[in-house]
Amino acid sequence: MINLIPNEEKKKKVRDFYFRLFVVSLFVLSFSILIADAVFLPSYFIASAKKNFVNSQLTTQKAKPLPEVDQEILSQISDLEKRLTLIENTRKDKYIVSARVINEIIFKKISDIKINKISYQNNLTGKIIRVSGTAKSRERLLLFRRALEDDPEFKKVDLPISNFIKGSNISFFLTLIPS
Repeated sequence: MINLIPNEEKKKKVRDFYFRLFVVSLFVLSFSILIADAVFLPSYFIASAKKNFVNSQLTTQKAKPLPEVDQEILSQISDLEKRLTLIENTRKDKYIVSARVINEIIFKKISDIKINKISYQNNLTGKIIRVSGTAKSRERLLLFRRALEDDPEFKKVDLPISNFIKGSNISFFLTLIPS
């Protein structure tokens, strides 16, 4: 079949088609925006009215004086504060003695001494710290014991004589009583 429409006329029809498509799309978009505005406008008014209401309630509540607190409530509050302070202090000081003592033992440790175990007991007789480890020689073990004895953190340092049987690579067990 022969096409009798000239090329210029074809280009003009295509241009007219795209122009009409653009105009219709613009019309549909503007109509959609108009409908969306109509739908969202009541929600905007309700939200702004709620905001104004909340702000007015807040200003009226700020203007009201605070109610008087009676003596019974004050005593309950102070009792509760004392209990909370007691709980916080016991929680805070739970490990402070053992951490302090362990740090002292570690700072007094000589390079030739290896500590394998530190145990901490708090029983009816008092607090006891047991340290076990190995020492290169008797002299180094004796220096370690003297360093712990000179420390004011410890009342008593007990190193049994049985730890001195071997001459080198001594396994020792030390008992400390903190001040």
